[in-house]
Amino acid sequence: MKKGDVIGGYRVTSEPTNANGGKCVWAFAEKDGGQYFVKRFLEPKRPRDDDTRDTPSLRIRRQLAREFEERHRTIMKRLRPDARGGGNLVLATDFFHEGSTYYKVTERIDTSSLEKPQSLEPRQKMVLLKTLGMSLKQLHDIGIVHGDLKPLNVLVQKRDGAAFHTAKLIDFDDSYVAGEPPGPEEIAGDSLYGAPEWRRYLQGDGSVGGEQLTCAVDVFALGLMTHLYLTGELPHHDRRYGSPADAVNAGERLELDTRLSDTMLALVRSMTGRAPGGRPGMATFLKTLSDPSVCALQHRRPGSTRPSTATRPKSGDAPGGRTPSSDSTGSSDAPSSSGTTTSSDAPTTSGTTTSSGTGPRASRIKSTMRSAGRPGGSGGAPRVPRPATEPARPPAAADDSPAPPPTAPDSPLPAGPATPPPSGDAPGPRASRVRINLGDRKRDRDRGSS
Repeated sequence: MKKGDVIGGYRVTSEPTNANGGKCVWAFAEKDGGQYFVKRFLEPKRPRDDDTRDTPSLRIRRQLAREFEERHRTIMKRLRPDARGGGNLVLATDFFHEGSTYYKVTERIDTSSLEKPQSLEPRQKMVLLKTLGMSLKQLHDIGIVHGDLKPLNVLVQKRDGAAFHTAKLIDFDDSYVAGEPPGPEEIAGDSLYGAPEWRRYLQGDGSVGGEQLTCAVDVFALGLMTHLYLTGELPHHDRRYGSPADAVNAGERLELDTRLSDTMLALVRSMTGRAPGGRPGMATFLKTLSDPSVCALQHRRPGSTRPSTATRPKSGDAPGGRTPSSDSTGSSDAPSSSGTTTSSDAPTTSGTTTSSGTGPRASRIKSTMRSAGRPGGSGGAPRVPRPATEPARPPAAADDSPAPPPTAPDSPLPAGPATPPPSGDAPGPRASRVRINLGDRKRDRDRGSS
């Protein structure tokens, strides 16, 4: 086939190409004023009718040719352009052979397609997916499997004056009746979008027969494409496997984009499951798309997919008696600038609080010293209660007169013995009281020596 050739009454008007044609070569053509798209199949080759030999190779070739012709004619007979939703199916108008080569013809259409469907707003995405789903439902309702569902075989277009983009489904060359696919050597399709059972059948897995290749094969591919149209990427999988289906067959779980709505995550997860019987039908797919919000991406907060009822250790469980916190600074359990753990138990100099029994003891000493009303101290700081370990006052006189008030270091020392300070750690401000008590002991020694 070359430009200017007339094949089956169609005059070729462009140079044939194999671009995205698989096992075909295609070109534009015209006939009786109409514009067409002509595809030439590279295989199988049809034996000549006048070849009467009966050799094993010819018998095989004749069998393959009969199956090829029967499959294409059956699909053309079942798919009718006048059926409801048929406008979104680009169907063949002619199928014939010339010599040993097969040809198929469709009307010439605009093959331009939106490159980034994920850039559409949610309602546009919903309409796009619904038109694609309705096209597949039309096929599945009459028992036809598309067999090669992928972005190249879906044209995303917007007609002049139309409000929404719609999907046109093309290329039914690899379609077959559900449960009756071509043999593993003849079946075609894109392995990237192939279903797990389709991949095993193609690889000659004896546990998978042709009867298992049903319309669920298309549902798996549609699940992948739904993820692609909404997010711009296919679901991720372990790179050790050549396709999503290979990963699923190996027991791996496809990694879906968590920006998808919960409803869409559940739908895509069920559509890409390993068991064909567990995948939803097209009616369920279309029903799920009844609300545009299911097609909107959710910008979840980091960590929001983690369980929200995590059990925190009690105070003292962690080293140092601190309570760990999984939140950032600013929560009631976040560490303060001094390294202590804040709560609402006891006041600190900064107006925050320190939980009892937590944090280094040094912070308590600092807090007490600043709260004692020393010159230069923070007069507005909360007042700290008197420690329980404060030194005892001198005993009262025999006449029950009140005990003299505490004196400054440079005032005359009170007469009479002083009570020694109790043992244990004392806060910083008690240093002056210790010096007073030591002075009393010296005077007692001086009197004793005289």
